[in-house]
Amino acid sequence: MSARDALTAPEALVLTMVLVAAADGRMNDREIGTMSGQMQTLPAFQDFTRQQLADATEAAVSLLDEEDGLKHAGSLIRAALTPRLRETAYVLACEVIAGDQGKKSASFDMLEFVRDELGLDPLIATALERGVRARYSTAEA
Repeated sequence: MSARDALTAPEALVLTMVLVAAADGRMNDREIGTMSGQMQTLPAFQDFTRQQLADATEAAVSLLDEEDGLKHAGSLIRAALTPRLRETAYVLACEVIAGDQGKKSASFDMLEFVRDELGLDPLIATALERGVRARYSTAEA
């Protein structure tokens, strides 16, 4: 991703998930599992292979290690995603955080960055967050 000027929509979705998962400097198995599960079930990834997911994840992590990598990542995501897929990207980022259950503050800070980069209306972002929160509620809560 670093040497490229453009991403495909699925690559941009992966990059968005990696941003929140790696916000604390690492990705854990639960976050990787959430990303893999989303890739296997969502129509946006219908022609995206496991190898492409692995390659896109590795490239995303490398991009974040570059100088101004986060800024570059934001511009690549915006350019690759239509407004509808920007909402999908935000939901996927929320899913990664919700699936981790560790709820790291760095991930929430990155989620705010993603929301701003995607230019989402605050009311829409709140509704998307609430939908994900509802999906991850337990019977005990």
